[in-house]
Amino acid sequence: MLISQVRKQDGSVAVAVRAPGEVARVVKGAESVYALAMEAANDGKSLKAVIDAKGLGETIDLEEAYAEGRMLAPITHPDPAHLHLTGTGLTHLGSAATRDAMHKKTTEAAEETLTDSMKMFRMGLEGGKPKPGEKGVQPEWFYKGNGVAAVAPGQPLTSPAFAEDGGEEPEMAGIYVISDRGVPYRLGFAVANEFSDHKTERVNYLWLAHSKLRQASFGPEIRIGAAPEDIRGTSRILRSGEVLWEKPFLSGEANMSHSFANLEYHHFKYGLFRVPGDVHVHMFGTATLSFGDGIRTEEGDVFEIEAGEFGLPLRNPLTIAAEEEIVIRQL
Repeated sequence: MLISQVRKQDGSVAVAVRAPGEVARVVKGAESVYALAMEAANDGKSLKAVIDAKGLGETIDLEEAYAEGRMLAPITHPDPAHLHLTGTGLTHLGSAATRDAMHKKTTEAAEETLTDSMKMFRMGLEGGKPKPGEKGVQPEWFYKGNGVAAVAPGQPLTSPAFAEDGGEEPEMAGIYVISDRGVPYRLGFAVANEFSDHKTERVNYLWLAHSKLRQASFGPEIRIGAAPEDIRGTSRILRSGEVLWEKPFLSGEANMSHSFANLEYHHFKYGLFRVPGDVHVHMFGTATLSFGDGIRTEEGDVFEIEAGEFGLPLRNPLTIAAEEEIVIRQL
């Protein structure tokens, strides 16, 4: 099942569900995806059971809504400060073809010659998929922002005036709500653009936090349930309507050094991230970047990320913010 949120022609919000390849229908009486998810979490029901109980109504044309700029993020929170955008990196093998070669390179190199990134990557290879009942190694982790930084599909991703670069990262994101009892529940997974400043990050790895404090977009649809083992998608950049760069990307545990369960545990082990009522959008990393191929994005470029099993492609144009004067005043 795929679930999304659309602003209807009359300005109201509709929750739409569909099976892949089928027409979407509105969930009757659904205020939002968040409200449905919290009802399911608090009542101990599956999201599908809650939707089935409400029933489906009119059909809705998602492509038309997307073209008209009416697609919303597939989950929002009534208070944006209670939606958390976070992520983890160095989690992917690069591709199935290079897995053995990369493992050999990182395990045979002398410890003192490895960068911190390579050490972290090797730790994931060795301990990122623990056996049942065991705890695996913790991954790299970063914070991107709250719901204010969540950009709806089709809307511009804005690079700050001070940024050195604004580039895409095609990733899978886990979507979660925290029940009234403080228990995390996963709705499913969505395609995400973990928009970052790679040029700043490259200067010094300790600037990673600065490079990640950017907007992000995810959706337009959430695929309810567990993620496939092998996820294959495409990331591209359009410039003036033409494809500037395009490359396949791989995700899913078959292409990762960490299990989703391990990455989830090391996020939600912190009580701070189990506050009742909160929403979490946690991005799981990638091995495919246009920046790595020498691409430098420009204002007006359009990022497009798609993975067939996850619904409509995620599209966002790039814009660059005007310079702001930041003045700190004394009270």
